This record gives sequence, C-alpha cells and structure tokens, in this order.
Amino acid sequence: MSKLLDIKHQIHSLIKEYHDEAFKEKAFVAGESSVPVSGKVFDHTELQYITDSALDAWFTTGKFNTEFEKKLAKYINVKSAITVNSGSSANLVAFATLTAKELGDKAIKPGDEVITVAASFPTTINPIVQFGAIPVFLDVDIPTYQIDITHLEKALSNKTKAVVVAHTLGNTFNLDAITAFCDKHNLWLLEDCCDALGAKYKGKHVGTFGDIATLSFYPAHHITMGEGGAVFMSNAKLKTIAESFRDWGRDCWCEPGKDNTCGKRFCQQLGDLPMGYDHKYIYSRIGYNLKITDMQAALGLAQLQKLDGFVATRKKNFDLLSKGLAKHAGKLILPKATENSEPSWFGFLLTVKDNAGITRNDLVQKLNDKKVATRLLFAGDLRKQPYFKNINYRVVGDLTNTDIIVNNTFWIGVTPMINEEMIAYVCHCFDEILA
Repeated sequence: MSKLLDIKHQIHSLIKEYHDEAFKEKAFVAGESSVPVSGKVFDHTELQYITDSALDAWFTTGKFNTEFEKKLAKYINVKSAITVNSGSSANLVAFATLTAKELGDKAIKPGDEVITVAASFPTTINPIVQFGAIPVFLDVDIPTYQIDITHLEKALSNKTKAVVVAHTLGNTFNLDAITAFCDKHNLWLLEDCCDALGAKYKGKHVGTFGDIATLSFYPAHHITMGEGGAVFMSNAKLKTIAESFRDWGRDCWCEPGKDNTCGKRFCQQLGDLPMGYDHKYIYSRIGYNLKITDMQAALGLAQLQKLDGFVATRKKNFDLLSKGLAKHAGKLILPKATENSEPSWFGFLLTVKDNAGITRNDLVQKLNDKKVATRLLFAGDLRKQPYFKNINYRVVGDLTNTDIIVNNTFWIGVTPMINEEMIAYVCHCFDEILA
C-alpha cells in the first residue's frame, strides 16, 4: 500500500507540473483577448481528483459520487441530493417525480396545468409537455427578470397542480409570494436553480423553499462536472421516487455493487411476476439511466470546495459592472436583485431602451466585434420557438415584458474567468458604442 501511495504522490506532483505548464494564465490584451460570458474555472486540484477516481478503476457511480451528494446536500441545507447527467435531466427527473402514482390525487396527470413563464430555458418547460400537462405562461418582471406574481390567482384553475419556475440568471423569484400561493392552493413547487447555486432568499438557499429543486453542472454554471446536474429535496418519499426514475425505473434502491438492502430480494410478489422474482430486476415506473460517472463526481468535489469563492467573485464582478454602466441608465435598463434576495449572479442582464439610439442586435454585434462575448436570455419566448408551434399551452395576462426581452435583452458575463481589467475594458466598450 505504501508503494501505491508513493506512486500516487508522484502522479499528483506531475499533474500539478503539467497543469502549471499547459494552462498558464495569459495576459489580457484589450481588443484582442476575448471577454467570456462563462466557462470552467479550475486548477491542478480538479485534475488530481479526476485522476484519483480513474486510478480506483470504478468507472460508474461510486464513492466519490456518494461523498459529493452528501456534501452538496449539506451545503444547501437539504436532506437529500441525487446526481444526474445534466441539468436538463434534473428537470426531467424532478418533474417526473411529481407524476408518480404514490402521490395519489396530488400526482400531476395528463391534462393538468402547471404555472410557469415563457421567458425560460426549454428544458425547464419540456418535462411539463412531455408528461402531457399544459404550461400556463405568465409574464416576467423587468429589471429582476423573474416571474410576475400579479396574475398568479388569475392563472389558477381547477386543473392547476404545480408551479415550475427558474431563478433566472442567479437572481431569485419572489419566494414569499410563490410559496404562499402554493401553500394556499396545495400545489407543488419545483424550483429550477440551475442558474442559481449559492443564491439565497431571506438567508435561506434557493431550492429549500419548494418541494423539489434542480441544478446544472455544465461548464457555464457555478461549478462544473463537464456534464452533470442534481435533484435535491428534503422529502424522503420524493427522493426514493426520483432515484427510481434516474435508475431505470427500478423498484430496488440498492447502491451500485450492493445487494438485498431491503432484505426482501427473493421474497416478494410484484406486478404479474412470479413470487420471489429478483427485486433487482423489478421496475415500478418508466425510468431512465441518468447517472453520472465517479470521475465526474470527483471533479464536482474539487469544484465544491471553491464554490463560495466563485459566488463571491460573481457578486464582485456584478457590482463592478453595475457601477461602470450606471452612467448609461438612460439607454440601458440595468439588472436589479429581487427584494430580500442575495443573488448568486450567473450573468449581467441588460435591456436596451427604445430611445437608446441603437438596437439590441447592433449593440451586441459591436460588442462582439470588440471581443466582448454576449448571450440572449435563452429561448426568449418559448411560444415563438420552432418546436413549440403545435404545443398546447395557456397564457394569462399580456406577456409584454417577455416581448421586450425577445427584442431588446441580452447579457454579459460575471464569471470568475473575468478580472477587473476585463471589466474596465467592457465598460469602456459600452462608453464608446453608446457615446
């Protein structure tokens, strides 16, 4: 064993040497170097963790994933977190969980309605459609870009079963209003926190207010596994159901490599199968295989150690941009945090005013010409996307701000990849373009 440890120490040393040579920080050259909107931030530690996992030769989900799930749940202050292979899969599993027959009359069924917003990412909404439910779209507020709560009661019908909303771009929606509405009408609340890991509302982490919540670990997000996501909750029944949907739909809940956790592996009769049919091969729902590898979890563990620093840097960058662009408030609507929130900013949203003397598209093009990367607010308005043409939905109120977002809104980065020199350059570019 000591020989193996010696070899591992040598490998770690070489990995650090390799990292320091291969990933040297490059000097920023204004106008030549790109200012990114997002991307992975890592050092030799992540490479060492991944290598340790590979050297274990346990290539599916294993001990690194178990540790990651526990530490992630503790960080957010929930009872359970389960990993999946993407944030989109997290939304699929989370919504599927709310359709399970074990939930009785509260289970979401085809034809039921789910309140949400059209200014969203597709895979927040897609599971609603995939399970035969009907999205009910509300507008969003500007400059928070969160769900407009003024039409919640109008959106309610005798078919309403849930509210499914994202904390867009790291800001939080009004959790007081939404949770009170869900409690009053006995509705599920699914919080999509894919943009918002580390965000808080009244001192509590987002995702802890609803029944179930989701995260993404794509490289653009606050921490990364390359690909990956998580579903988290504090309800034990929902956890068991979510794990089943993630793990092929099986009835068994044994960890990989373990058998007979329930003590009834060969002494049950389920479905129309013969008595004693192996519980490991009994399936109680239409499920998937959406697990991650242990190497991804190892990467996540290394990233999780840095999360607080990443969040702090994002907040700092957001504040610097706010100060630097405040002079252009006559032409641009700057983003604003929701009242009572502590955002974990994912990006810096800007809406071009009609009197700005420049269109959003022209401004974005000029910024990109100056190597300042930009992004639009995801799908803009899902109703206008090609794939949504024949999908059944309902709209409550006017989606006036959603239309503004489609035509006038974009965002720039606050990622830890960006430093103060880059932010000063970004602000200078706005000064030039908007002069």
